[in-house]
Amino acid sequence: MTIDLEALYIDLHRHPELSFQETRTAGVIAQHLTDLGIEFEEGIGKTGVAGVIRNGDGPVVWLRADMDALPVPEQTGLEYASTARGTDPAGNDVPVMHACGHDMHVTAMLGALERLVASTDEWSGTVVVVFQPAEEYGSGAQAMIADGVLDRFPKPDIVLGQHVTPLPAGTIGVRGGTQMAASDGLTVTLLGRGGHGSRPQATIDPVVMAAATVMRLQTIVSREIDPRDVAVVTVGSIHAGLKNNIIPAEAKLELSLRYPDDEARAAVLEKVERIVRAEAQASGAEEPPVIVTDHTLPPTINDVAATTRLTAAFDTAFGEGTVIDPGMFTGSEDVSWFAREAGVPLVYWFWGGVDPEAFAKAFAAGTVEHDIPTNHSPFFAPVIQPTLSRGVDALVVAAREFLGAPAA
Repeated sequence: MTIDLEALYIDLHRHPELSFQETRTAGVIAQHLTDLGIEFEEGIGKTGVAGVIRNGDGPVVWLRADMDALPVPEQTGLEYASTARGTDPAGNDVPVMHACGHDMHVTAMLGALERLVASTDEWSGTVVVVFQPAEEYGSGAQAMIADGVLDRFPKPDIVLGQHVTPLPAGTIGVRGGTQMAASDGLTVTLLGRGGHGSRPQATIDPVVMAAATVMRLQTIVSREIDPRDVAVVTVGSIHAGLKNNIIPAEAKLELSLRYPDDEARAAVLEKVERIVRAEAQASGAEEPPVIVTDHTLPPTINDVAATTRLTAAFDTAFGEGTVIDPGMFTGSEDVSWFAREAGVPLVYWFWGGVDPEAFAKAFAAGTVEHDIPTNHSPFFAPVIQPTLSRGVDALVVAAREFLGAPAA
């Protein structure tokens, strides 16, 4: 039975699930793996699924796709737009949307598996497929590893993966070396002294403390990092207070930090901590702030030799000029944990999901940043074709490139 990939994609898009809650998605995946005759296990790292195709002697190639969605209200206007709701870790009811394209990742992977199963006479070796939860938390890969996925399945000789992105559909973006930045997520709690809004002199106002901290943190990149280097310091969330005439006792900031390597990471973290503590002291805080690291992601580093080899394979399959070097992305990923823990090469590439004519028009007008929605936007939605077909083809080409030839 042939998978109707477009219908599958629309179904997954309509039914997004938050990190570590991907039970329906995992069930859909399990059904298709069953139909394809692929042996698999569910519930790895809570909601992850992994399967294996054994096809004689040869290399072991791991293919990875993530499957979680985001707490974003979809505003694409598509007929199949998500209206789903979910419960976030704090217990809040939130809208849910596949605003990062993981529905496309899952669909393309299942399409690639169907092709690989149908062509086992043309390759040899072992394919392990990993459908990973909670990439958006930066913890799904480690959860699967902690649950023994590297021990329960054949260990990889190489790990491969891909991500849809706002490039023209049909385009592939990949580079050897650092492809994506390392990152840390921090929660900073600024401790003040609460009181009545009419008597601020009797309080230590954490809202003012937070405002000063946010503004000072912006100077790290603008004034303390060499302009030739890459770093990002983003305060994505501020929470303080419940009523306009009550000065709260604390304020919380959630930070996202990005850097290309461990040296830059150490420098930025030191500067963040220095500023947070100094602003608290300047505000007269009686207790030091609490800084908690919520997650740490390593840089996504593509093996240079394997990337060169795969780029040549893509050029052969899709034509010269299809593959571009997109530069280092300051977004972060947890896919590299699989390769790092196994001690094997990684190649992770991007593939375009934007209507080529729309992209060309925006590029000519210099309005790409304004007119082309990016990942995590409520307007982000890849065009189904040719995005889906290129995603399937890219995975098949990549897997076949690193698998063995059939015995003569």
